[in-house]
Amino acid sequence: MSTLRFKAVEEAFKKKALDVQAPEGSMSEFYGKYVFTYSVMKKYLSKDTINVIKDAVEKGQTLDRGIADHVAAGMKMWAMELGATHYTHWFQPLTDGTAQKHDSFIDYVDGPGESITEEFSGKLLAQQEPDASSFPSGGIRSTFEARGYTAWDPSSPAFVMDDTLCIPTIFISYTGEALDLKAPLLKAVNAINKAATDVCHYFDPNVKKVSSYLGWEQEYFLVDEGFYATRPDLLLTGRTLLGHESAKNQQLEDHYFGSIPTRVTAYMKDLEFEAYKYGIPLKTRHNEVAPNQFELAPIYNETNLSIDQNQLIMLLMKKVARRHGFRVLLHEKPFAGVNGSGKHCNWSIGTDTGVGLLTPGKTPEENLRFITFLVNTLMAVYKHNGLLKASISSATNVHRLGAHEAPPAIISAFLGTHMNDILDKMEQSTTEKVIILDKKKKLRLGIAHIPEVLLDNTDRNRTSPFAFTGNRFEFRAVGSSANCSSAMTALNAAVAAQLMEFKASVDAKIAQGETKERAIFEVLKEYIRISKPIRFEGNGYSEEWRNEAKKRGLNCETSVPEIFRMYTSRESVEMFTSTGVMNRKELEARNEVKWEIYTKKIQIEARVLGDLAVNHVIPIATRYQSLLLDNVYKIKAVYPPKRAKELASMDAALVEEIAEHVGAIKSNVDAMIEARKVANKLTDEYAKAVAYHDKVWPYFDVIRYHADKLELIVDDEMWSLPKYRELLFIR
Repeated sequence: MSTLRFKAVEEAFKKKALDVQAPEGSMSEFYGKYVFTYSVMKKYLSKDTINVIKDAVEKGQTLDRGIADHVAAGMKMWAMELGATHYTHWFQPLTDGTAQKHDSFIDYVDGPGESITEEFSGKLLAQQEPDASSFPSGGIRSTFEARGYTAWDPSSPAFVMDDTLCIPTIFISYTGEALDLKAPLLKAVNAINKAATDVCHYFDPNVKKVSSYLGWEQEYFLVDEGFYATRPDLLLTGRTLLGHESAKNQQLEDHYFGSIPTRVTAYMKDLEFEAYKYGIPLKTRHNEVAPNQFELAPIYNETNLSIDQNQLIMLLMKKVARRHGFRVLLHEKPFAGVNGSGKHCNWSIGTDTGVGLLTPGKTPEENLRFITFLVNTLMAVYKHNGLLKASISSATNVHRLGAHEAPPAIISAFLGTHMNDILDKMEQSTTEKVIILDKKKKLRLGIAHIPEVLLDNTDRNRTSPFAFTGNRFEFRAVGSSANCSSAMTALNAAVAAQLMEFKASVDAKIAQGETKERAIFEVLKEYIRISKPIRFEGNGYSEEWRNEAKKRGLNCETSVPEIFRMYTSRESVEMFTSTGVMNRKELEARNEVKWEIYTKKIQIEARVLGDLAVNHVIPIATRYQSLLLDNVYKIKAVYPPKRAKELASMDAALVEEIAEHVGAIKSNVDAMIEARKVANKLTDEYAKAVAYHDKVWPYFDVIRYHADKLELIVDDEMWSLPKYRELLFIR
């Protein structure tokens, strides 16, 4: 009998929902309690200092290092009142996670001696020096070239977690290259600000700034920590490498938006209260489609801050889950046969005058502005569809894309019938006055007490990787474990480059004597024609679409190592350098890091799979096989040969079936190990990643197939690994 597995089941059934109490006081009193916001600064900093910080953030003015001492003193006082004893620069290396090194506030008073004081200077606030050679750098830093710098990002407020003041920072090398995900993001956000502001001046000269906004939707699974501890694959890789699907999974569609289990509700409440203390405005929570899968989402925010909040919420999710006896699974596909998890990124841009640039207007001029930014976004996505796919590709997200409800691994844009008709009419029209958008239509239901339903200008397509949803685009292909920065950097930079090209084209026509409106109209007509291949309204899973996408020239590559090469394509390098977001050296380094991480993740999974197969599955299967053989032997000892053969036939057949599966597992594990040894000898990161993809990874499904067949044969009490029915349905 599998003691650990059944003990975990027993303990899981005993667990009850924790009693979660709201923090004392009103929401306004504890919301943002641990965040050094502008309203908090008023108590600790002078008005002039706060204005300097605001000008640096909102107007892009360089922050005077001389002001840092004043900010540091106020920040330390606030943090210590909340119990902080340490500080850290909180940064985002090229690992999709966060990093931090804690230092205490204590220091000597006058050099080495007995007296100490608590200090935090402007120098320590503005800059620190982590070991740059210990983080992925893609060759920019060697072991003997360890110096790197973290630098304060005042646009994202500091916060206190536990006993530590956390200061959001960028991370760069001694030679100035970005070694993180935040620095290029900030440059991309600045690029779209400048490019979009210039285009906005065609319509409103009063616009001084355009901001990029992001609202993410975080999907995740919860499993009882007892099951998590008894599944080495979950523990080490975040997903189940083995496991036959449950007889019931999501086919009845009864989990989606269903009643939230009580233990999970308690977890969600606890998490929300924690998030509110950090100024993260969680608004939505619900069951997702797969069993034990859930989603949370905040109100949208400025892109850089929103991404920092997402990184923080993923930390809080894991921390709070432990209190409730759960483990959070952020892997994009922790369970085969059911929906995976994404992080849908709702992206938009808006002006400092309060105008959403992807929101239809009420006048022809407002709608021309809307169409301008809509079409330029489509052009950017069309030109860089391969790069956008590279920005969301990983060894983990590849399992989700194209599976069940996730979008396919081909980037396309969905607009809806109404918006498609408008662009088609505009393409064929000879006058710029064609842009007329209907107000929301009313859907009359014929039920007296039910109010009229207002129809949006666009439907929703759940299989589209990049869908227009009325006033924003939803980039659905981003993975649940990913840092949104990669996708948002690529998208914002691509749109910025496209807007720069658009303005140059319009200005050239105006210089030739065209009116502004006519020049804009003519350029947009050409863009609509060129970008038409990126627009797709149908089912992204169909074979017809995959064939059609190839004909349209869209990137249909499925090998993750190959997809990463889009970062260093001629078009990508030109786009990133023209916008000032990244140079060729930084792009090449990122590819090296991506290939290395891909290899290591497949390598770890291969090792874990081999261990599970050889040390868990095969011994249990052969033990059960021995019981069957013993039974066959005893039957033959008791009954006459003919009768014994009849009675033992089923057990004998199972013995042979087990032997076939065990043999297949062992031979494929051995072959996988040999393939891994060959791949490990390669020194080129790209070649090694390709070898792991082409030669090692294919064994996974074969080994799993035979192991899952054995799970259906072997006595349930002997099977040591928690099964899908337990992982997915015990809450």
